[in-house]
Amino acid sequence: MTLEEIRKEIDQIDKQLLSLFQSRMDCARQVAQVKARDHLPVLNTGREQEILDRVEQEGGEYGGAAKILFATLMDVSRALQHDALGGGDALRQLIQEAPSTLSGHTGCSVACPGVSGSYSHRAAQTFFPEGELRFYTQFPQVFAAVASGEAEFGVVPVENSSAGSVIDVYDLILKYRFFIVGATDLPIHHYLAANPGVALEEIRTVYSHPQGLAQCSEFLHAGGYQVCEYSNTAAAAKMVAQSQNRTAAAICSKEAVERYGLSILSGDIQNVENNCTRFIVIAKHPCIPHQADKISLCFSLPHVTGSLYRTLARFALHGLNLTKIESRPIPGKSFEYLFYLDFSGNSHNPEVLSLLCSLSDELPSFSFLGNYKEESNS
Repeated sequence: MTLEEIRKEIDQIDKQLLSLFQSRMDCARQVAQVKARDHLPVLNTGREQEILDRVEQEGGEYGGAAKILFATLMDVSRALQHDALGGGDALRQLIQEAPSTLSGHTGCSVACPGVSGSYSHRAAQTFFPEGELRFYTQFPQVFAAVASGEAEFGVVPVENSSAGSVIDVYDLILKYRFFIVGATDLPIHHYLAANPGVALEEIRTVYSHPQGLAQCSEFLHAGGYQVCEYSNTAAAAKMVAQSQNRTAAAICSKEAVERYGLSILSGDIQNVENNCTRFIVIAKHPCIPHQADKISLCFSLPHVTGSLYRTLARFALHGLNLTKIESRPIPGKSFEYLFYLDFSGNSHNPEVLSLLCSLSDELPSFSFLGNYKEESNS
């Protein structure tokens, strides 16, 4: 057979497959009606696994591929049933009743890591220019302040364009399951600063937050400096200023340099010119603005082969763009993980809301972490 003849045969087979697919979806719709009548759940894990095992066995040399094909068919069928039945009532109500503006935005209390002059300080001011900022030494203290009601909001960094995720913050997000109600990307320019009158040649030790050190690793390596991790970039600047140590310097922001009376020894020392950090606002209650464009989720998965692939395929099915996925081990469980996921979308879109509700019904430990507007200041 020629290539053209083979393609014609494939076209004929595809027509048959499409017709059978439509018939299968019609059956899935009927199944939804029966399940609604008999108050049955959409997901029947036992039956799905039974079918997949049979397909793999009967598929011969194509068994593995057939299993993937039928798993996708089941996911599509289940999505159709969820659309028909609704479901996810608690999540649906939460999203529909969430306010579109932050209450207490003016004059509210905001927890912020570090000290005055930090990058988190600048991020907090972009969100809450009239807010009452309260500084805490460590990230866990910021989350604890929001949990106790000591602060209405918290502002923390989650990711840098060159140094990657702030893992400690993701662990706290997964622990507390607070809502994310805002996000912004800020350009980060690092400065090496020391006490006035100190020359660059005198510096032996450089202090900063681990992220600041990582973002300036090339400069630090070239200078042969000893590096010491500190709780915060601005806190490192404050410590160097108070120590009056002529061999110590800090990597910090220009605001911190000026605030603590240091002198700049070298500027823009970050590894990449376009260095940005993403900051988020956390709160105990959701807020979904009308122009929200980013959704964050947290969930665990059934401990079976292909569960992550099948879950992510659900987003592709709806044409949704994933922008972040982070996995963290579940404490006390061997080789089981929680997943943090960001994707572009608005939860008031009926298709997106249906997907969220179906996932909330099916996935263990599912949490909707918010739908918010991500601003860019770069």
